[in-house]
Amino acid sequence: MTGERFWPHDEQLLRSVMDWSWRRITDGQNPQARARPSAELDAALGDTVVPDGIGGHEALRLFTQVVVPATRAQDNPMNLAFVPAAPTEAALVFDLAVSAAEMFAGTWEAGAGAIAAENQALAWLASLAGWPASAGGCFVSGATMGNLSALVASRERARTRLDGAAPPRWRFAATGDAHSSVRAAATVMDCEVLAVPGDERGRMTGTALAEVLATLGPDPVAEGLFAVVVSSGTTNAGVVDDIAGVAEVCRANGLWLHVDGAYGAAAMVAPSVAPLFAGMEHADSFVVDPHKWLFAPYDCCALVYREPEHGAAAHSQFANYLEGVDRTVWNPADFAVHLTRRARGLPFWFSLATYGTDRYRDAVETVLATTRAVADEIRSRPHLRLVMEPDLSVVLFERVGWEPADYEAWSDYHARAGNVLCVPTRWEDRSMLRFCFINPTTDVDEVASVLDGLADAPPG
Repeated sequence: MTGERFWPHDEQLLRSVMDWSWRRITDGQNPQARARPSAELDAALGDTVVPDGIGGHEALRLFTQVVVPATRAQDNPMNLAFVPAAPTEAALVFDLAVSAAEMFAGTWEAGAGAIAAENQALAWLASLAGWPASAGGCFVSGATMGNLSALVASRERARTRLDGAAPPRWRFAATGDAHSSVRAAATVMDCEVLAVPGDERGRMTGTALAEVLATLGPDPVAEGLFAVVVSSGTTNAGVVDDIAGVAEVCRANGLWLHVDGAYGAAAMVAPSVAPLFAGMEHADSFVVDPHKWLFAPYDCCALVYREPEHGAAAHSQFANYLEGVDRTVWNPADFAVHLTRRARGLPFWFSLATYGTDRYRDAVETVLATTRAVADEIRSRPHLRLVMEPDLSVVLFERVGWEPADYEAWSDYHARAGNVLCVPTRWEDRSMLRFCFINPTTDVDEVASVLDGLADAPPG
């Protein structure tokens, strides 16, 4: 084996993978790609993990012909379901470079260059919230990890404030429209969610929060309330909570304010909706997913603290093998529930550096303009009813006279045809359709054509 590679070099395989990646980045995904039953996929793949291997070329064939066609086209301009993706060309191609560089970006000693670049992207996000230059955090896999990490940090601050006194039960406040990951965090942390009623749009308001806090006594923290979670763009309806009003109540009661902006906080860059984010400057932490409305590839969530030392107090890990870690420098492992991490923020940084923040502002404003135009199109059609004026880029609307099964049939038909991906949702216990706009290349006329088709009977 002397002088030979342990893992055989195959230049043709490398070129084939790069060629496929190039075509995927330039040509996009097949809008008809969709999940297949497990039994079908198992049969199509066959046995791939075997003692002698199947060879890279066969594995690549299975990837391109079986694996990829059975995955949803997340970045197609007519994918309007859930919260899709729209990564830039620069971000996609640089994701390849980040993987090839094989960086460990948990500690400064190992990944200083990557961390320095990531921190510039985080600093820009913090500046959008009106935070000081001392703010900071790290990139994690998604808002589920980001929300959990921020809430752990907020509980640690409350525990320090109580100086060892044990409250009857730890809890944080949120509305029923908070993202499912927020309630999942409560389960992981073994704490309760103090329910705050939403207004007619489902928003948490400062008034409603104050009324709930009044039931806890003069010191909510002593009663175990360590944080309040607001949404800057709920997933289902795109609604932004009353951040300013809630922030005022939190400051008066010494409560940590966390903003779940996984989807909607990207719109902080857009002047046309800036008033919705008033109060962000008083929050203690927020998350935003660049893999959603900031045009980065999966997976990438920015977790930012106004005072990062609270994150470090909760998350820094200590062990014999970590004694050499320099705690005077910026170690992303200190700010979330993780130790090992790739430099997942670099594709976002590279895209920002490539196109500039003005281009990002214009891209988000373009999506907002598309949303308003589609809302106008819905209002102009008697067979449709706009459920509420959109705050950001989510549109809820009903097809007059349809039942839940009609929505399901329509959605499935158009997904299979590759026309549009739009899945039904529920609001106030009614079935309806939901568009979520993310991609600045989505064409209003193409969406209008879909709306025209809704005048017909559902496919049967």
